[in-house]
Amino acid sequence: APAPPPARHLFSDPAEVDALRGNLLAWYDRCKRDLPWRALAATEPDADRRGYAVWVSEIMLQQTQVATVIDYYNRWMQKWPTLQALAQASLEEVNELWAGLGYYSRGKRLQEAARKVVSEFAGQMPRTAEDLQKLLPGVGRYTAGAIASISYGQATGVVDGNVIRVLCRLRCIGADSSSPAVIDRLWHMANVLVDRSRPGDFNQALMELGATVCVPKAPLCGECPVKQHCQAWRRVSLGPAAIVPLVFAGVGDCSLCPPATEPWDSSLGVTNFPRKAAKKPPRAMRTATCVLERRGCHGAPEYLIVQRPSSGLLAGLWEFPSLLLAHGLQEKKEREVLTDHLQAWMGWPVAAKGLRFIGEVIHIFSHIHQTYVVYSLPLDGDVTLDPASSPSRWVTEEEFHASAVSTAMKKVLR
Repeated sequence: APAPPPARHLFSDPAEVDALRGNLLAWYDRCKRDLPWRALAATEPDADRRGYAVWVSEIMLQQTQVATVIDYYNRWMQKWPTLQALAQASLEEVNELWAGLGYYSRGKRLQEAARKVVSEFAGQMPRTAEDLQKLLPGVGRYTAGAIASISYGQATGVVDGNVIRVLCRLRCIGADSSSPAVIDRLWHMANVLVDRSRPGDFNQALMELGATVCVPKAPLCGECPVKQHCQAWRRVSLGPAAIVPLVFAGVGDCSLCPPATEPWDSSLGVTNFPRKAAKKPPRAMRTATCVLERRGCHGAPEYLIVQRPSSGLLAGLWEFPSLLLAHGLQEKKEREVLTDHLQAWMGWPVAAKGLRFIGEVIHIFSHIHQTYVVYSLPLDGDVTLDPASSPSRWVTEEEFHASAVSTAMKKVLR
């Protein structure tokens, strides 16, 4: 078994823990942002509605900034104010509202889980983090802890990106913060710290601190309510000679210290922490996309869109007919393979010279650097598709933007 981490990395003094809790909660009460899901969680008397409101916000906030989420959240709760209402919605409706928010599988899993709560649990949300994670698809350890603590008062900690940053700075944890061993230690610390009487507020305060004060770059240490408990801040304010032996050994077998090969960089200050392994660069992909256009009955242009498969990237969303390209193709060959694809799909000849090259659109997904090679093809009439092919429909520009289409496809149309 690995040796326990040194005391410098732990919260082992009950008096310090109590002081940290009190300072952080007092700051949160004064400075917390006014966010719609917080207002609902604070005022909704029905436990299941409260849990649902927090759940929706936490799913939307995964990988998405608060400023972006607010409008989506308000529209969602207006359209589906209860689990029961969401369970009755169609996936198409969910995708349409989610369009532009990214990571579309989140909305799909949220609806699947809502249907499960209604059909299997008589509309009653699980009340503990353990049951939420075990029983609801798409609910991981963090989301379960957030719902259970904020909605149901369970004294359980949470660890997200903001909390990782705060805890690593508070205790000078310099090992790779994405490694399972370090993540487990951070969860243990979060569960030690969480305030037993106000667990939901404490967890939100810890996340709020990371989002607004203890930010990745240029943190506002002068405004931090817990800086006196922060070993990284002490390392900066007291100087290396006074504090290195206490909090930044970097030697021996400590699993939480930074490697001895990565010494303290005085120019970085507290942003020496946390440290992460270098990310793999996103893989490059090229996709040929054809905007098929015709004149509608009122003379306005209409565009043909097709539905993506029900699984995989951008599952179930609508797009212009597209084809993944092999690496290294020249433009002439790209035209030929796209022509063949359209021909097989529509069932009648398409001349490669009829495709007009428009340009390239670059869209960055979390793990993919996607280049869309955009062509247009005007048509004189309707297109009858093979019934075995993907669902398709003609839409006006207004209908296109109201459909469940990705941000990338909106770029393609522009």
